[in-house]
Amino acid sequence: MATIRLIDIAVNFTDGMFKGIYHGKQCHASDIATVLSRAWSSGVDRIIVTGGSLEESKEALAIAETDGRLFCTVGVHPTRCKEFEESGDPEKHFQALLSLAKEGIEKGKVVAIGECGLDYDRLHFCPSEIQRKYFEKQFELAYATKLPMFLHMREAAADFCAIVERNKDRFTGGVTHSFTGSAEDREKLLTFNNMYIGINGCSLKTAENLDVVRGIPIERMMIETDSPYCEIKNAHAGISFVKSTWPSKKKEKYDQDSLVKGRNEPCLVRQVLEVVDGCKGINDIDQLSRTLYHNTCRVFFPQDLDSAADALLAGRRNTP
Repeated sequence: MATIRLIDIAVNFTDGMFKGIYHGKQCHASDIATVLSRAWSSGVDRIIVTGGSLEESKEALAIAETDGRLFCTVGVHPTRCKEFEESGDPEKHFQALLSLAKEGIEKGKVVAIGECGLDYDRLHFCPSEIQRKYFEKQFELAYATKLPMFLHMREAAADFCAIVERNKDRFTGGVTHSFTGSAEDREKLLTFNNMYIGINGCSLKTAENLDVVRGIPIERMMIETDSPYCEIKNAHAGISFVKSTWPSKKKEKYDQDSLVKGRNEPCLVRQVLEVVDGCKGINDIDQLSRTLYHNTCRVFFPQDLDSAADALLAGRRNTP
C-alpha cells in the first residue's frame, strides 16, 4: 500500500470526533496519534490540518507542530465570519489572524490562508453579505503573507467567482476544496489559471458528480478526505471503484485497530484516489498519485517541487 505517496489537503483534526466526542458525548479517548499512524502506513505523506476560525487556526497550528508531516491553514470559514464583528474589533481580529499566519510561516507549518469562501447552503450560520465582506478581506492575508488560498464554495459559484476574479492578482494559487458543484461551476473555476479543484467523498456521491469529476483535468486536481466528514459511503456512486478497505466498529465499541464507523479519516484518501482513477478510466493509480502529489506541492509545498517533478517524470518514463 505505502508505495503510493499521498497528501491529504483537508483534515479537520480540531473536530471533537478526533477527541472521541460525538454529539457532546465522550465515547473514547483522543486518538489522533492512532489515526496518524494508520495514515502514514497507508501511503499518506503529509496532511494539511484545516483552520476555520481564529481559535481553531491556533489549535490547528499546535497540532501541526506535533509532527514534521503535518501542516495547517489559518483563516475563517464562511459560516464563522460573524466572529469578525462579534469580536468587537474586526480589524484587530484580522491582525490577530495575520500575526498567527506569520508565526506559523516562521515555524514552517502554515501553508495556506483558509478555510475561507462562501457557503449559501448554510446561511443560518452567517448572512451572505457578511460572508462576502470577510471572504474578500481574507485575500489581504494571502497578499501580505504570499500564501496560497484554501477555499470553500457551496451553492455560491457566481458570487465566489466574482470575488476571486477581483482578487486574482492578490494570491499565488489556491484550491477550491470539497467541490460538489455543476459542470458549469467547474468550468468557471478552471478559467482561473492558478486554481485547483479538491475532490473528496462528497464530490463522488452521485452519477452526476462523477460526470463532473471526469471533466476536471488531472493536472488541476487535488484529493482530500475533509475528515471526519465526507467519507465515501456504500450508497455513493463512487463506491464501485473503491478497492481499499479497513475494518470498522461503532464508536461505542471503539478499537484502535479499527476505523470508527461513520467517521472519515486520512487513510481513506486512498479511496478517493481509487474512485478518481476508476471513474476517469485512467487505470494507472501510481501515475495518478504522482500527478496529484506534484499538483499539491506546486501550490502548498513549492520548495519540494523539484523532487515531486522528478518522481512524476520517473513515473512517465516507466509507463509502457
